[in-house]
Amino acid sequence: ARRSPLVFRVHEPPAPEKLEALRDFLETLEINVPKGGSLRPGHFNRILAQVKGSPHDQLVNEVILRAQSQAVYAPENLGHFGLNLRRYAHFTSPIRRYADLIVHRALISAYKLGPDGLAPGTADMLSEIATTISERERRAMAAERETIDRLVAAHLADRIGATFTARISGVTRSGLFVRLDETGADGFVPASSIGDDYYVFDETLRAMIGSRRGAGYQLGDAVEVELVEAAPTAGALRFDMLSDGRPIGGAASGRQGRRPGRHVRGPRGRGAPGPKRVRRKRR
Repeated sequence: ARRSPLVFRVHEPPAPEKLEALRDFLETLEINVPKGGSLRPGHFNRILAQVKGSPHDQLVNEVILRAQSQAVYAPENLGHFGLNLRRYAHFTSPIRRYADLIVHRALISAYKLGPDGLAPGTADMLSEIATTISERERRAMAAERETIDRLVAAHLADRIGATFTARISGVTRSGLFVRLDETGADGFVPASSIGDDYYVFDETLRAMIGSRRGAGYQLGDAVEVELVEAAPTAGALRFDMLSDGRPIGGAASGRQGRRPGRHVRGPRGRGAPGPKRVRRKRR
């Protein structure tokens, strides 16, 4: 109402290509979504409510999360898609974010509450400030993640051979990423140690699927893994897969024809490459 310069927390709608990929995936679960126009937050909420408590609950939640854009700071009010708000600005403790300080100072200036308002010329610098604090946020999150990865790897270094329950947190042509239930630690399962089938990476299904049997591993699956290597300085953990693959709906088995993709040969074993460190995207 006072037209004060401000830094907003902006979360734009998902990119068109991500929405199309999401539609393709949901169709494999027989979940129909509107074809025309953009999906609104209400559509996502209905989809999540539809799968709640089903075997696909974790998977659909993870895929919808990954389809979202990353939130940033900006001087323009572009709205917050995820919260379904036309305008949104952080307003928490000023020791947490510089964006909070700008909001506090804007209020002081707008309502003439004292001398600690926005400094002269701040409005002309808000675009640069927003870019800087968005970059610093990413750097801080990366540093936090790296620290945790190294500490967890050091903690688990004397547990080589131990087995853990985990959930698949990422699927790529080179293998599977898993997140341990016990610690939340992230690790990598090379494709060469998965099993004794020829595996195909199916991008639409977010899965690694055996071309002969049609069984495989999908994003969000609960699995059991064995720790085979820990590298504390790199913050990396490597695992062998102990759980058998499961039939994955919508996958083309060897009898039905193969989807285009990379075929990766098992067999189960420990001759795989060393630990591979991969960053998890944060939103």
